[in-house]
Amino acid sequence: MRGVCIVGVLLCLSLVSVAQEPTFKSGTRVVPVIATVTDAGGRLVPGLAKEDFTILDNGKPQDISFFLSEATPFTVVVMLDYSASMTANLELLKAAAEQFLLRLLPADKGQVGAFSDKIQMSGTFTSDRDDLIGALDDLQYGNPTRLYDAINESLAALRPVEGRKVVLVFTDGADTASRIGMGDVLDRAKEEEAMIYAIGLESEYFNGARQVRTRPDRGLKRLADETGGGYFELKKSDDLAPTFTRVAQELHSQYTLGFTPAVLDGKEHKLTLKMRDPKMNGRARKSYIASPERLSDTK
Repeated sequence: MRGVCIVGVLLCLSLVSVAQEPTFKSGTRVVPVIATVTDAGGRLVPGLAKEDFTILDNGKPQDISFFLSEATPFTVVVMLDYSASMTANLELLKAAAEQFLLRLLPADKGQVGAFSDKIQMSGTFTSDRDDLIGALDDLQYGNPTRLYDAINESLAALRPVEGRKVVLVFTDGADTASRIGMGDVLDRAKEEEAMIYAIGLESEYFNGARQVRTRPDRGLKRLADETGGGYFELKKSDDLAPTFTRVAQELHSQYTLGFTPAVLDGKEHKLTLKMRDPKMNGRARKSYIASPERLSDTK
């Protein structure tokens, strides 16, 4: 496919061996849709075909012109809550994040970061898992919790990246000090087509006067739902490592679909993903902007 310039999903064609590559008409524009499919028990479902999916654009079924079931590379920022409430669980959190980083494939890239009263990042995106794991020990903790500022900074780091963009954020509490709100972060994630995964933990800590029970910020679930990521809320710190591992498994088990929109009106369109088997659950982003500048070009 000569001259392919597909920002995001279709870049993977040069990186992944595909038995039968789809054929595109010159100059067509494709809306990429990354789908995670689980069964009634929450298990990931492999081996599906294009016919198992239906994509609705503003309620109208679309012809799926692109389909890929192989793992595709992604670039991720792993952003961790290092505020005072996490002091007792910090070593468990670092060990859990390490399990995610160990499962990155050679073509994946990442950075690690932490947030409290400050926001830190490891510096540059790399495929070196040892470097990423080592960088976890360089992060510093503090207080309070700039959750949405941290996600916004993660999106800023991902902005120049081509291909799939992911933010994996962990927190045990609500945002207490950000300069930017959840709505602005959501708008940016949708604008820049980044997928947000969020892990929240209920925890207890002593604030110097009494025991305090924390709850993860309520906005995280909406960020994940709207961008096609996943949200996991935990009650036990022992569940951290399995959950970080699950996120890695999901990111390497997703389906890539694409369709050519009927109109390019520059407006936000609602996306709905439906499964042929009603026992299956498909997750994907819930909207896209129908403008030529925002879509993947297959000319």
